[in-house]
Amino acid sequence: MEAHQNELLVRSSRLWDGRTAEPVARIDVRLRGAQVVEMGANLTPSPGARTVDLPGHTLLPGLIDCHVHVVDEALDTEPVAYQALSALPALHTLLMHGFTTVRDLGGADQPVNISLKRAVEQGHIVGPRMVVAPNMLSGTGGHGDKTPGLAGRYGLAVGSLADGTAAVLRAVREQVRYGADWIKVAVGGGFTSPSDRLVDVGYTQEELDVMVRAAADRGLDVAAHAFGDEAVRRAVRAGVRSIEHGCLASADTLELLAKAGAYLVPTQYAQRYFLDQMEDEEFRQGQPEGVRASYGAHASALQSGFALPANSGVTVAFGTDAGLFPHSENWREFPTLVANGFSPRQALAAATEHAADLLQRPDLGHIAPGAASDVIAVPGDPFDDISVVGGVSFVVQQGRIVRLSGRAYRT
Repeated sequence: MEAHQNELLVRSSRLWDGRTAEPVARIDVRLRGAQVVEMGANLTPSPGARTVDLPGHTLLPGLIDCHVHVVDEALDTEPVAYQALSALPALHTLLMHGFTTVRDLGGADQPVNISLKRAVEQGHIVGPRMVVAPNMLSGTGGHGDKTPGLAGRYGLAVGSLADGTAAVLRAVREQVRYGADWIKVAVGGGFTSPSDRLVDVGYTQEELDVMVRAAADRGLDVAAHAFGDEAVRRAVRAGVRSIEHGCLASADTLELLAKAGAYLVPTQYAQRYFLDQMEDEEFRQGQPEGVRASYGAHASALQSGFALPANSGVTVAFGTDAGLFPHSENWREFPTLVANGFSPRQALAAATEHAADLLQRPDLGHIAPGAASDVIAVPGDPFDDISVVGGVSFVVQQGRIVRLSGRAYRT
């Protein structure tokens, strides 16, 4: 009888495969190498296979965070090697919390995240599967222009500055040369921008059209940083695949986004986190004047806008902006979405089915024969209490157990 030493049989009280309406009781999952090979009740272990029993737990597909920053932009003036090493705890933390795939949308000197992606793929470091945008493209004076506060020592900064259609075309091609999976662009302002306001628009329609077309010519999609109505509308008209944040977009603008088939990555916990922190006088006084003014001006609109996406018809993909707050807290996007009108299933689908669709990875985001063997387990039932997603105790990535019983585990 053939031995299957690379086979793992996982049993739990219930399983949600990423597609069904609710979890199903007592379905076992057989993983062989990098793929799921079988699902069913009372599966028999193969000779040489390992069996893991997780009573009281729910099995879920490996989670996907579509908006992280594993390298802090504040490290932009540090040597590249230090920037890369500083990212290792973040990558480990994300994986241990059940996020087996992340889309890193840039930060600090680049292309550090390209090197980190390769190191994960080659097994040199432990971390989630990475999809990366090396540099955020920005117009001069836009959200990605950190001059003079943060200027890259090595020829690149947080944003890759490009003005005019010719420069935009070149900037996209440079990102391709670095090894980009995605192109990220700052279409509008940001809370931490030194030179623009949150509702400003940093690119003309013509510039954005050229950018998206240049990316498409190389088989890449565009993620657009945009908060306000006009920035979101301009990005959608250009054909971007995802809107990052969109927290100040009106119901009419979200309807336009839905009709275009673009995805919204709302990063609501990041906004909630800083709104709450701004209530603390010591924290607030420690922020730059522009940040304080921006949150003060838009706090009410943010609060009222949180509830719009849930009933807008927009496809929401899970993303957190982790790195602006501790990576260990990114799971809090789930209860934040639920508090703002999403059902637990909708919140989980955002981090599985919809996130995989956004990344165009049909092998991810669900548990089924032929899918990637990325599986996690949480205690209890997240459909009853979404907060249990913060207690991941078991993680399998590409068929390897990396966390078991709440502890890091190396095969």
